[in-house]
Amino acid sequence: MVRHARLSAALIVVVLLSGLLSACGSPSPTPAPALVYRDWEGVMPQAVLDAFTAETGIPVSYLAYETQEEAVADMRAGNAYDVVVLENQLIPPLVQDRLLAEIDYSQVPNFSNISANFRDLAYDPQNAHSVPYSWGTTGLVVRTDLVEEPVQRWADLWDARYSGRVAGWTLPRYMVGIALKSLGYSLNSEDPAELEAALERLVDLKPGLTLLEWEPAVAAPYLVSGEVAIAVGQADDVLVGREQNPAIAYVLPAEGGLLWGDNWVIPANASHKEAAESLINFFLRPEIAAQIINETYYWLPNDAALTLVDPEIRDNPAIFPPLDSLRNAEILLPLSAEGQALHQQIWERFMAAGQ
Repeated sequence: MVRHARLSAALIVVVLLSGLLSACGSPSPTPAPALVYRDWEGVMPQAVLDAFTAETGIPVSYLAYETQEEAVADMRAGNAYDVVVLENQLIPPLVQDRLLAEIDYSQVPNFSNISANFRDLAYDPQNAHSVPYSWGTTGLVVRTDLVEEPVQRWADLWDARYSGRVAGWTLPRYMVGIALKSLGYSLNSEDPAELEAALERLVDLKPGLTLLEWEPAVAAPYLVSGEVAIAVGQADDVLVGREQNPAIAYVLPAEGGLLWGDNWVIPANASHKEAAESLINFFLRPEIAAQIINETYYWLPNDAALTLVDPEIRDNPAIFPPLDSLRNAEILLPLSAEGQALHQQIWERFMAAGQ
């Protein structure tokens, strides 16, 4: 009995030592590195990113920017990101300077869900460097009970009756473009005389204009409160605002609304390119694309997701406008280096006016 007890004690020691050595020799698994995802603040639902992490074990760090130009400047400065959301017109210069990676579509098979009308567009032939994310229109959001006549044109922003109760954005391409459209010019004009006329137009508007830093539904609370009667806005301003006040309406101006399109791109210096492609492929799943549409009110050109979208959203003309309302609409296009400099100079002079 004594011998048996000694053997048992010895065995306990061996087991303990064995476990201790095993613990020392087997380091804990290294956590997967986080993907860095750059987008507007609060646009991509966190639940979507969490679902990707739960499925793949890959965490995603959501890094917001205040403007897409800020994101481009950071990329040019060498900062590394894995997926960045950028508008159409910002992509060609980055491709030219080899700052975007080519996408391996064998890793993104769900690209087949993208509507044919949104593929192989001029700003990125064959979608070599970008995957369409969302698209929509920019128009006017109106408190119909606070205006004396129906608002129908960009020019109504300059109506003296509403001075002090109009709102725009701190986004140069949009505001300069709106001024150009109000004068009958193209929002992509690079003509110095037309841009000078647009500057005069903006300076005339400035005393009665509230400038808002863009974020989703930024104008909605101003419209709900009645502080603003007419605002530059998008579908989310209408849908969020109408939850509190049904008198809020969306107007695509007769001179033509502004068409915008966002894309997912992968910078050339991305640290985790394959994982980035997996994330984009995840976004393109029909049920995930529908979730993004249902939560953000931005339309994704994903044919396979259509039947999964909330009918109230799918059939809302502010989100998915009928084609006849887009007759005079224009797409924001890339500017030449000279044109870009001219637009920026016009904006800087506008911001400095009256100071």
